[in-house]
Amino acid sequence: MNRIGIFFHPMKDEAIALAKEVEAFVKARRLSVWVYSAWDWEKAAPEIEHTDLILTIGGDGTILRAAQAAMPKGVPIAGINLGRLGFMTELSVREVFQKLPSLLEGKGRIDERSLLEAELAAPGESPRRFKALNDVVVARGGVARVISVDVAINGAALTTYKADGVVVATATGSTGYALAAGGPILDPQSGELVLVPILPHLSYRYPMVLPPDGEISLKLSTYTPAIMSVDGHINVPLASGAEVTVRHCADTVRFLRVHEGSFYGSLEERLRGKQSSGLPGKS
Repeated sequence: MNRIGIFFHPMKDEAIALAKEVEAFVKARRLSVWVYSAWDWEKAAPEIEHTDLILTIGGDGTILRAAQAAMPKGVPIAGINLGRLGFMTELSVREVFQKLPSLLEGKGRIDERSLLEAELAAPGESPRRFKALNDVVVARGGVARVISVDVAINGAALTTYKADGVVVATATGSTGYALAAGGPILDPQSGELVLVPILPHLSYRYPMVLPPDGEISLKLSTYTPAIMSVDGHINVPLASGAEVTVRHCADTVRFLRVHEGSFYGSLEERLRGKQSSGLPGKS
């Protein structure tokens, strides 16, 4: 590897300090390195072209932002966990400098994760497309009233949810918001999609697991503000009549792994919010 990128959580002092240490470590090995706040991932786009590896310092939220930058070029990501769960992260704080040399030498295995593509068609606007590693959510805005979402799967009408919203998640995202809303946990290598209503009121309330070729249409009907949220940090206001079509994306996000531990072996520990770094906080 010749060029390394670092994204860090800008609101955590530990992340800022560790980013500086990691940057110095990489430079000492005579490698090129760039450093950005994960919240400025769009500004890092010019740096991605010839980058061989992206290191993230934070939690899963930091990885979700970094993934948006890495997607176009397929640059692998390795996460250092300062969060509580860290389902997608690879290293704890205490093992960073022990394992980092292996990562910088390109050792380990590539773990590819499925993506969603969301197409937004709003009245009077050109269609817009987004990609998500975790989930796409159509939900109510700031007013505490349910919205109506007409749902169709592969063109066939399923139901109308009267709910706070609807989550469509990848297997990777099944341990996030979809799980909190009552959805199932999928193996992270699975290509299936998860459809979960958020607090449905007197309407179909069962989560569904759909095949990789499933196409989900979410058409909004509301008199109050609503939003589409992509991976929890790209938020687009929606008006009544907007339709979001979610399908499997041909692209993937690639992670570089050096641990051989099983997803199932650490699942209960992660769900309880334990972590080896000992540093609490959001990602």
